[in-house]
Amino acid sequence: MNRRQPPGLRILLVLLPVLCGSCSQAGELLGEPTTELAQLQHIQVSFNHRDHARYRSPIDGRWRTGDNLEQQLIEAIDHAQVECLVAIQELSLPAIANALVRAHQRGVRVQVVLENNYSNAWSQQHEAGLTHHERKRLQRLKRLADRNGDGVLSTEERLQGDAIAILARGGVPQIDDTEDGSKGSGLMHHKFVVVDRNQVLTGSANFTSSGLHGDADAPRTRGNVNHLITVKSPELASLFSQEFERMWGDGPGGQQNSRFGRAKNAPTIEQVDVGEARIKVLFAPHAKRNSEHGLALIGQELNKAQRSIDMALFVFSAQDLTDALRQRVNEGVKVRLLADPGFASRPFSEVLDLLGMAMPDRFCKLEAGNNPFQDPLQTVGTPRLARGDKLHHKFAVIDKKTVITGSFNWSPSAAHTNDETLLVIESPKLAAHFTREMNRMWRGAELGITAHMRRKLERQRAKCGSGVERS
Repeated sequence: MNRRQPPGLRILLVLLPVLCGSCSQAGELLGEPTTELAQLQHIQVSFNHRDHARYRSPIDGRWRTGDNLEQQLIEAIDHAQVECLVAIQELSLPAIANALVRAHQRGVRVQVVLENNYSNAWSQQHEAGLTHHERKRLQRLKRLADRNGDGVLSTEERLQGDAIAILARGGVPQIDDTEDGSKGSGLMHHKFVVVDRNQVLTGSANFTSSGLHGDADAPRTRGNVNHLITVKSPELASLFSQEFERMWGDGPGGQQNSRFGRAKNAPTIEQVDVGEARIKVLFAPHAKRNSEHGLALIGQELNKAQRSIDMALFVFSAQDLTDALRQRVNEGVKVRLLADPGFASRPFSEVLDLLGMAMPDRFCKLEAGNNPFQDPLQTVGTPRLARGDKLHHKFAVIDKKTVITGSFNWSPSAAHTNDETLLVIESPKLAAHFTREMNRMWRGAELGITAHMRRKLERQRAKCGSGVERS
């Protein structure tokens, strides 16, 4: 609701009654206050779909709601005086590339680590040698570069529209996860910037149009739903710098002493205090036998919940975490989960487990160890998004005082294969911001088994029967 409510009015969750087992329902929030929340002194968080904030989209110039995460990144880079370290899966926004070049030209040490699938200049690619996915990405980037919208890329538009080529022409050193001589790690999935060993910017967003603002060829899109955390702390910046240095080694060429994936020798959980907040930091991946891997850390935090767990997840495919949630639900903890609509109904999705469903995959196999809830949770669903947008968050809020976030999807790949960032931040003030984001998405979300899930399940069962569990 938009009308102003009295301060301190409690948020009430109203769920429509479940009319039938195959029906989904809409979540509604009554009495949510609209007053601005206080930021911490040394930590700020922004959301690109946030209500009560607006900016002009650099894609089409239109006003839109949300925080301008790209502008925040550019301002941080422009203020760098000594060093700017960037580890990002994908960078395709020319304005960020130009900011990095400006920093390099004024004498700042700028170094960039990319994922090998996104480290080549698109202006030098030809569609004939690309996969279907790569061709679609190339077409999107061409449309983004076509600033006058005439459907023809001029030489100048190619020069100014290719972020990776801009870095190369500007002399900014960059490597990807093949620098160690391998074919690459599972994914170099980090999303962080370290400025002057004093400031860290990180979160769920890649530095792309789709990640922040929306697609140039789809004006209704507003970008994948993401957040950005900015922390001013030399201690935290030192930990992120160490992770960067493990990957960077001696940089391009040289001794191939860059380290990615499990070759980083399993960094341990570190902890720093930042003002009134306490932050645990873990950089993945780890072997399954290592008791300090990321899914184990998340499980430990979930097990501490006494009252509530809110989750907004792009990927959730870790059975152990579903089992942890089951235990918390049995002990009376209130659980809410919103997942990306495109992922929620995949056969290996733990969203299905929470909804009491089991779906065979295309080989008519069920996930090994699959264990759906006997009593489906009615507070599980998907947000309503523009076609093409994704819920890309990877956060949880526990008891309204602890936030789990980072680049880390809740999956075995994130824990055991990819280069990832996982943060656990103890701060009621910060948790309030993430709770507000959860509440924003909850309004109008589709809860329970959706019609799309029901149809997909019926198709698979018609093909496979009940399926056979994998050995």
